[in-house]
Amino acid sequence: MGRGFGVARRSMLLLALVAVLGLAGTASAALGLWRGEQRMAERAADQQSARVAEAVTDEVRRYSDYLTSLAASVGAQQTLEAGEFAAIAAPIDRANLPGVTGVAYVVAATPAQTAQVQAYWRAHGADGLVLQPGDTDRGQHLFIVLGRSSDARPTPVGRDLTATPAAASAMRAAQQRRTLIMSATYHLIKDRALPAEQQQASFALAAAIHATAPAQDAGEFRGWLLLGLRAGDFLRATVEAVATQASAVQMMDTETDGDVPLVRWDSGRAIGPDDLTRQLSVEVLGRTWELTVEPAARLADHRGLAPHTIAVIVGTVITALLLALTATVTTSRDRAVRRVREATTALRTDIARREEVEQRLRRRETELRGFAGIVAHDLRAPLARITGYAELLATAHLEPDESDMLARLHDGAHRMTALIDDLLGYATADNAELRLAPVDLGKILAEIIHDRDDGRAVFTVGSLPVVNGDAVLLRQVFDNLVGNAVKYCAPDRRPHIDIRSRRDGERWRVEVTDNGIGIPPDQAEAVFTAFTRVDEHRHYPGTGLGLAIVQRIVQRHGGTIGVEPNPEGGSRFWLTLPAVS
Repeated sequence: MGRGFGVARRSMLLLALVAVLGLAGTASAALGLWRGEQRMAERAADQQSARVAEAVTDEVRRYSDYLTSLAASVGAQQTLEAGEFAAIAAPIDRANLPGVTGVAYVVAATPAQTAQVQAYWRAHGADGLVLQPGDTDRGQHLFIVLGRSSDARPTPVGRDLTATPAAASAMRAAQQRRTLIMSATYHLIKDRALPAEQQQASFALAAAIHATAPAQDAGEFRGWLLLGLRAGDFLRATVEAVATQASAVQMMDTETDGDVPLVRWDSGRAIGPDDLTRQLSVEVLGRTWELTVEPAARLADHRGLAPHTIAVIVGTVITALLLALTATVTTSRDRAVRRVREATTALRTDIARREEVEQRLRRRETELRGFAGIVAHDLRAPLARITGYAELLATAHLEPDESDMLARLHDGAHRMTALIDDLLGYATADNAELRLAPVDLGKILAEIIHDRDDGRAVFTVGSLPVVNGDAVLLRQVFDNLVGNAVKYCAPDRRPHIDIRSRRDGERWRVEVTDNGIGIPPDQAEAVFTAFTRVDEHRHYPGTGLGLAIVQRIVQRHGGTIGVEPNPEGGSRFWLTLPAVS
């Protein structure tokens, strides 16, 4: 009872330890993945806000480059005409400047100069120009005398911009600093007739124009070019392509009292976590804008379950499986030990039985080999006498029928002798003593060819090596291969046998190639099985033991043998033999 309680207690402690370690590992992995996800989301938010800021800066630079070029073209005119201005400003329609409402040419005039300025520009093509002076505390009006609109609403030519402090301030700063200036936020004069909900916060780019021609007037101040820009259209076109993971982007003018929002672009996407919102400042032509990039929910969300959630689920499942496995192991250990012991006992019994069967088979094999030797020996003598008597009778004068029967008797006795020789060779191929010595294959093949050459076959023999083997058995191998090459050839074809060798590591590879009837590829392995003959060979004499004997002899020499088709017709038998050390 006490031992059982102790075992149960140890099992419970082991289960508790597995549970604690599994849950601790799961929590650690989930926490690490969650932190990694947070870092990735923060890095994505930083990269996105940087792309938005870069896009805004690049677009403002592109607009300023366009206005600078336009101001230079206007300044290069000796006497600016309305038609010339229209031609210079015409490309604004093709410049792909989203948000631009048009460009205006502004000149300064005192109240006393107003009529004179109006007459001058009417005379230079501004037909019907009516200047509309407003109140001024500086003694100077800022009149729009020429304009080019890029939308459906016309440029308010004749209006006095002194009543628009944001534009007036930007123009005066551009004149003093001799550079482009971005105005503060205001509503364009041409938009003030729209309903309040349709009016956009806008700003203008101001460029002072100084004459470059004629030479004597170079550097003379002539007026300003004012490029109107609706902030909403500008922001939407600028950030829509780059803020792919943002919910909204807002621009603020930090140099205006109360940080006036210029505009806000909403993508329509679900809003993400507040901690991924990024704020950064952008310097644009003398002003500072603050960009607020709010993340979309998909910046932090994942398709399906988050990795740390998956880690928790997988870890919990694995822990549960480990607990189940541990419980199974602890409760079935004794059962497994008992089964192992039973299996071991059964295995030992089976091994003993197999050893006994193997010994019986060895005895039977020895008896069969002895029987084969005895039978072959006892049959050779009577067959030799039959063959001798048949040859003796063949010299006598016999009738044609008698000669034919005698020839059949002699041929049958010869085939029986070949069969007995093959049976004896097959029975002793595994046990014949190997007398290993250097064997000159070239000399052996020369003797075989001399014996086999009936004047019909053509032999081509390359350089053959000296190998380590049994000369008698190797002669039997090559005599069989050469004999087959000569025998298994179509009657109307002259046999061509090519014998070559090459070094293959520590062995020599010898090839015997013929142009005979060939061996089908699907029977390339079966030809080395005893008493097996392929269909194409059944019309030729043979026992089906020759190649089986050859394979056994080659394997006893530690080599391998195989057959493959000869591309020119016939077969190529190859075998490997050990080289002389």
